[in-house]
This record gives sequence, C-alpha cells and structure tokens, in this order.
Amino acid sequence: MRLIQRYLFRQILGAALLATAALTGVAVLTSSLSALDILVDDRQSPLIFAEITLLATPQILAMILPLDIIVNQGQSAFVLIKLTLLALPQLLILVLPVSLFVAGLVALNRLHTEQEIVICFAGGMSRWRVAAPAIRLAAFAAVVNLVINLWIQPLCYREMRHVLEAVRADIATTMIRPGEFTHPAPGLTVFAQSMDAGGLIKNLFIDQAGKGQSSTYMAGQGRIAKRNGSPVLILHNGSIQQFSKSGVLNTLWFDEYVLDLRPFLAIEGQVLYHPSDRYLHELFYPDLRGAWERQNVRKLMSEGNARLATPLYNLAFMALALAAVLGGAFSRLGYGTRIGVAGAAGVAVRVLGFVAAALSDGDPRLNILQYAAPTICFLVCMLIVLRQHPVASRRRMAPAFASSLGSPA
Repeated sequence: MRLIQRYLFRQILGAALLATAALTGVAVLTSSLSALDILVDDRQSPLIFAEITLLATPQILAMILPLDIIVNQGQSAFVLIKLTLLALPQLLILVLPVSLFVAGLVALNRLHTEQEIVICFAGGMSRWRVAAPAIRLAAFAAVVNLVINLWIQPLCYREMRHVLEAVRADIATTMIRPGEFTHPAPGLTVFAQSMDAGGLIKNLFIDQAGKGQSSTYMAGQGRIAKRNGSPVLILHNGSIQQFSKSGVLNTLWFDEYVLDLRPFLAIEGQVLYHPSDRYLHELFYPDLRGAWERQNVRKLMSEGNARLATPLYNLAFMALALAAVLGGAFSRLGYGTRIGVAGAAGVAVRVLGFVAAALSDGDPRLNILQYAAPTICFLVCMLIVLRQHPVASRRRMAPAFASSLGSPA
C-alpha cells in the first residue's frame, strides 16, 4: 500500500472507529431505557429482528438488554453488565455496516472538499487506487463480522440464554416481594409480609386458580429450598384450602408442608437453543431426532445463510459511500443529493435483505436472494465509481485542481 493510500486508509479508519464507538454507545444507552424482553421469549431470529429495529427506530437493542431484569426481578447490576457484555458482539455486527457508511461519507467528503482527492487524481492515481483503502477496510470489517457470526455470537448467546434461565430460576426474587401481591404465573397470586436476609418468609399467602380447581396456601413461615435439584417451598404452621370441582371446600392443617414450585413457574429442565444460539454446522446439519429441529429445518437453514450473507453488507455500504462521493463530478457545494440517494438505496437494499430472509424461511431455494441484495449493490456502486476512464478523469480533475489554487486552467 502506497504512502498516500495508507494516509487515506487511516483517515477512513479513524472515522469508522469513532462512528462505531458512538453508535454502540447510543445503542447500549437506548436499550437500557427500555423494558422489551424479546430475547427471553423470542420466536424469531434476534439477528433479523434487531437489524430491522436498527433501521426502523433508535431503540435498536431493547430486545437484548431488558432493564426489567433489575427493576422487576431484583437482580444486581452485575447481571445487567454481564448481559451487556454478552450482547456487544451482536451489537457490533449490527453497527458495523452503518458505521462504515457514515465513516466513508464523512472522511471521503472531507478529503474531497479539501481537494486532497483531487490532488490524488491530478497526480495520476486511478479511481480504483483511491477507492482501494476504503474497500480494504470494508473487507476487514466483513471478516470480523463473519468471525462474530460463526463463533462469537453463538457462544455469547448461549451464555446469555443460561443467564436468563438462571434469572427465571431465581424463585425468591421472582415470586416473593415483601408487602406486595405478585403474579409470577397466570392464575397465581403470592403475598408475603416480610423476608429476611436469611430467606425466611413470614405470613405467606399463595392462591392458585385454574383447571376447574382453586387452592389457597397460608403459612406462618416459609423458606425456599431445593430437593433433588427442583425448587420447593417449605411451609410451616399453615393450612391448605381447596375447592373441589363439585364446589366443596376442603381444609388441611399442617405443621410442615413441601410445595413443589415447578408447576407454578413452569421452569424448564433444559435450555432450548434458538437459531441465533446455534453454530453454523448446527444450522445446516441439525439433529433431526429432535421434534423442534424437524419442524424448523428451513428456518435454521435461512439463519445459516443469513450468517454468511450479512458480512457482505459491510462491502455494500462502503461502496454506497464511495459512489455518493466519487461517483460524480467534483462539486464545491457538497454532495447532499447524492448522499441522500445513497442513504435511501442503503435502506432499500437492507429491506430487500430482510424480505429475502423472510421468504427463504418458506422456500430454501430463495436463500440465494440473501446474497444477491448486497452483492448487486456492491457491484453497481463500484461500477459507478470506476466508470470513468482514469485518463479522462485526470483531464477533468486537472482544471478543477488548478482553479482551486487560483491559477488558470
């Protein structure tokens, strides 16, 4: 890489790092102000949903970092910090293409308006040699994106899934809030007067309604424990009142009673990995012995192709920035119109990618469209950038460069 190309590369790299840091910071702060819990209950790929959110609204990661884990479930700030760190790789692959687009526009527009690119053309550099540093940076970002998609994202998402399951299994914070009526599950109401630091619960009331039968548990004291790996609530000095299907009230007094909590909170014994949590070989070659895998083979294949296709958007978005600045004649008034067109084209290309991903869930043959959208965008934009012959380009740039210095063309 020549000296001037290294200079151009450093200018774009600095802008890209700054844009990535800024967008990532905004994403983390914005997501921390929301309480959407998509990752806990997601039925769609978080990768696709989060990228759509990135283009549609500033709240781009509300589904990844639910603040209600701290507010509503009494978890420590350490849990939120851990979830934030686990979400950063996903954040990075969402932000990278947009950061490259913004960095390319800012850096190239500044270099162009300050006549530095004009000097490069006047000095004999071809359009490709001027654009090559930006393409190299986009290619490096695509490789980073691919590594994250194939290995880092599944690793982090699996750990995040286990953290969220552990939060669900934290029965004391989910089920008991001293002095408040809580509803940890449909048809279940829980009240406790107090709970000390040792976990001793006083004056506990539990009411369960459903399946044609109602049960009420009252106890002077209680304590949450585990028996045979299952969460249980050990009640002391209380009673159980049940209405039978015939409407008869039955009352049972006890000194100690062990209540199994699994039916109340529907705690799963095994974590189900979603498509976003799986490695590439698990997406293309799933274990068909599982019922869920047999029913979602096409969805898994679509996710696998999306993992391979999304890095191409780094190249496509950088090419859009190059086309906006270098794809037309030099202008002292700026390139607002061309930048606006490039931005609209970027949104359109990404939406086409979403449509292709959605269609490929039903027909695996349409997975090729996931690669077509960014590839065609990149080729068209590079054709616009390179369409002018280098000699003709230098002949047009030389008068512009001379006039910028105040000398006759």
